Amino acid sequence: MPATVVLGAQWGDEGKGKLVDRIAEQATWVVRFQGGNNAGHTVVLGEQVLKFHLLPSGITRKECNLVLGDGMVIDPWVLDKELNGWKDTTGEDPRGHRLFVSERAHIILPYHCILDGQDKKIGTTGRGIGPTYADKINRIGLRFGDLAEVDGDGAWIAATAARMNASLEAAGCEDRIAEEKLAEDIAWIHAAYATSISNTGLMLDNALKLDEHVILEGAQGCLLDIDQGTFPFVTSSVTSRGNAGHGAGIHPGHVEEVIGITKAYITRVGHGSMPTELEDEVGDHLGTVGHEFGTTTGRKRRCGWFDAVVMRHAQRVNGFTGLALTKLDVLGGLEELKICVAYELDGKEILEMPASATALARCKPIYISMPGFPGHSLEEWLMIAKKANKEDVGFATLPTSAQLYIKKIEALVGVQCTSVGVGPDRDATIDRVEA
Repeated sequence: MPATVVLGAQWGDEGKGKLVDRIAEQATWVVRFQGGNNAGHTVVLGEQVLKFHLLPSGITRKECNLVLGDGMVIDPWVLDKELNGWKDTTGEDPRGHRLFVSERAHIILPYHCILDGQDKKIGTTGRGIGPTYADKINRIGLRFGDLAEVDGDGAWIAATAARMNASLEAAGCEDRIAEEKLAEDIAWIHAAYATSISNTGLMLDNALKLDEHVILEGAQGCLLDIDQGTFPFVTSSVTSRGNAGHGAGIHPGHVEEVIGITKAYITRVGHGSMPTELEDEVGDHLGTVGHEFGTTTGRKRRCGWFDAVVMRHAQRVNGFTGLALTKLDVLGGLEELKICVAYELDGKEILEMPASATALARCKPIYISMPGFPGHSLEEWLMIAKKANKEDVGFATLPTSAQLYIKKIEALVGVQCTSVGVGPDRDATIDRVEA
């Protein structure tokens, strides 16, 4: 069975966790292939709200194996906290049982978080992600597979602490890394994850050869991709389809289905331009009704109308085979809906995003308008979704104007919506029914 990739198609926070949790029911493996605890996934199971930053969303499915892949940067203390929380809730510690950490994944150390805290320009999460990826590119990083070699190596500890302290001093930091503490940290990480550290790429390759279903779960979104995003206001990894197999340690031929997750509007956290950003009553409506606060940082998300220019860019880069539209319910109650179909840049109409962040800041959205549709309570939306799926009627259960809105998005992006989310609950999703 081919692998399925699930990716964010905007600036992150699109609802990937909910979709992965849902489709993981038919999967044997769920794999994170990039990023670290700068990501956040929220899964709602009735009254229970689960928030994950490192653990793949498939953890709620007890039959799923979980992989933190080659392309990730992992804070072992954050992961330990999540695992302890999961154990307190369920009684299960999946380490070495169904949770496996790639021997090639890089380790976030306290030094990296201190250095990241100096950022004042990009608006990072301060979780040490960028500095850890920088060490990786500079070929001086520490991987989980290297722990056994450096644990107890006094010369390596001394040289590493000296290098870190030189970097902190150059950055104007007063903090310093003590050799004794670094040695203790390395020993603890090695002991805490020894049973989990594995050649996960080989495990996944074997699973696919046995026709097992593998989900490759992306973090952040396409517009935060280090190469294809709104540089420099991006994350430090490749968030797009091209890195899914590579970051998991398998070849791209395994991937057949690529699902792009997009909200029915658009949001962004951190610095950088967002042409359709709304600072009015509609923006307040989207933020309030949509509960738009970051899972990882708690920062208020900036909200705006759906941007087809952004989505065409995401489609070109990723080649989505289907779109999962989320939070359609949040638009309920608005009399008029708008979709950005182009930008005006310095008096000229353009159909594609400029590469320059400075130019993007000068872009003005060009909109088309569509009629709105009535709002409902979350309980009512959940009932609508359950009825639609039970009776196998798909999007036909939605108001006519909502159906037209979905069709317009499909036409503008050039990809069909495979599902539509109408609430945070796992079951508040309507699957497409082919005519």
